[in-house]
Amino acid sequence: MFDRPYAAYQPGERWESRGRTITEADLVLFAAFSGDWYPLHTDREWAARGPFGQRIAHGMLVLSIATGLMVFQPGVVLAFYGMDQVRFVAPTFIGDTLRVSLTVAGVQEKSNGGVVTSAMTVKKQSDQPVAVADIKVLVAK
Repeated sequence: MFDRPYAAYQPGERWESRGRTITEADLVLFAAFSGDWYPLHTDREWAARGPFGQRIAHGMLVLSIATGLMVFQPGVVLAFYGMDQVRFVAPTFIGDTLRVSLTVAGVQEKSNGGVVTSAMTVKKQSDQPVAVADIKVLVAK
């Protein structure tokens, strides 16, 4: 999505990523990397007694995987500008396959480029949204 100059983006434009399946290794590696060993993500027996009946992916892991599924072309993307209205609306389980849908919501010119704001939805294989946010990317003119 973020692979062309600022002037090429139009509100309403849509883009969808390829899929990526969440594995147990993803949860373990993310826990080790982040230090977030909360048992909902890392303890099968504890999580089985919780509200989801099994382990779920860390919300920040879901967002990290979502950014990895997006196209950020070097030389075009100047910076990731931020996220607003982030919500985790459904659990992501081991074995779920995620993809990202983006819809350009607005553009704002800046002196060194422009900020492209997109409504992001991270969906699982059933098309159920698991995370939503407004993301902002600074792209070159």
